[in-house]
Amino acid sequence: MHDLRWLRDNADAFDAGMKRRGLGPVAADILALDREKRAVETQVQEEQSTRNRISREIGGKRGPDGKPPQDLLDQVASLKDSLKEGEARLRDLGEALSDRLAGLPNLLAEDVPDGADETDNREERRRGEPRVFAFGARPHDEIGPALGMDFERAAKLSGARFTVLRGGLARLERAIAQFMLDLQTGEHGYLEVSPPLLVRDEVLYGTGQLPKFAEDLFRTTDGRWLIPTAEVSLTNLVMGEIIDAGELPYRFAAWTPCFRSEAGAAGKDTRGMIRQHQFQKVEMVSITTPEQSVDEHERMTGCAEAVLQRLDLPYRVMTLCSGDTGFGARKTYDIEVWLPGQDAYREISSCSNCGDFQARRMNARCRAKGEKQTSFVHTLNGSGLAVGRTLIAVVENYQEADGSVTIPEALRSYMGGMERLVANG
Repeated sequence: MHDLRWLRDNADAFDAGMKRRGLGPVAADILALDREKRAVETQVQEEQSTRNRISREIGGKRGPDGKPPQDLLDQVASLKDSLKEGEARLRDLGEALSDRLAGLPNLLAEDVPDGADETDNREERRRGEPRVFAFGARPHDEIGPALGMDFERAAKLSGARFTVLRGGLARLERAIAQFMLDLQTGEHGYLEVSPPLLVRDEVLYGTGQLPKFAEDLFRTTDGRWLIPTAEVSLTNLVMGEIIDAGELPYRFAAWTPCFRSEAGAAGKDTRGMIRQHQFQKVEMVSITTPEQSVDEHERMTGCAEAVLQRLDLPYRVMTLCSGDTGFGARKTYDIEVWLPGQDAYREISSCSNCGDFQARRMNARCRAKGEKQTSFVHTLNGSGLAVGRTLIAVVENYQEADGSVTIPEALRSYMGGMERLVANG
């Protein structure tokens, strides 16, 4: 959500920001709605004041028959009808204005590069050299079936974009998630949270998935939604609250299943486990003061990178361009891991600074000690990391010629000392 008071004074700057998002001028239409709403609001207030004044007069005036003057009663009746119409109009205009603002993406940070799509993203750094194989590296969907990655039975159970993992692979998935969560909570200061997986409309509205991205979500028969990411639950922990600024930043981490219909990704990554309807992720969320958020963004990205460093997986960090930055983000770093089976870097984490965009939708504020004035908090979120994609990266980068997979040193204690997954073992 956007600051309407700022928009009134900075219409040209707002339109320039929307232009970077690929949108045409919008400020004039919004401000016209705003002016109409304020005019109706003024009219309603004046009529309420007039009604109250006349009502007081009625209380002090009585005719010979002991009844109030009819002309005053008629005025009150007329004002009642007019107020009813005005209040209904005010509600309609308020909803229209809120809907218009809610459908607009966040304004981008100044240092976000302009561009149309992922090809215009800016590489910031790389770490690790891709392994040189003495044999032809295979993708995970070719290596996996012999290790317990079952796509056919998953399709029988649930349809496309689901996977059954068995045996060592199932344990490896759990080991990866536990390792990530232990790292983020034990070394990086995130507080572990086990949040609800089903949430209400207002929660998804708060983080920006509703109303714009409803088709990408799964909804239950009782009107709740399955979370597409723990960001939704974790960020909304502060919904409607005023927090002592001295307590910030809050840092939360959760390991949860995530559910996405992938309605906007038809035909993309249909093979293997890259893009699933159900997957696991360790999510990080930070709630900060406005002054902290830029530094917190860098810190969070480093926390995500640490996972790949411990697993000795090559990766690069990209700043997303204007055309590739998500709806609610001011700035996003994508971390892309090297997948030798695809001969490409693929996203494994997105770390985003949303500024006060989500906080305005959630009405989440902070107040410095001794001050009356509040300010909207800043919210940040990042994958620390996507568990399934990390499993893919381990399988592809640590594959051997005989179809086995060496287990990274950092995961062996979580695997009971196991050093290798053996094909058909």
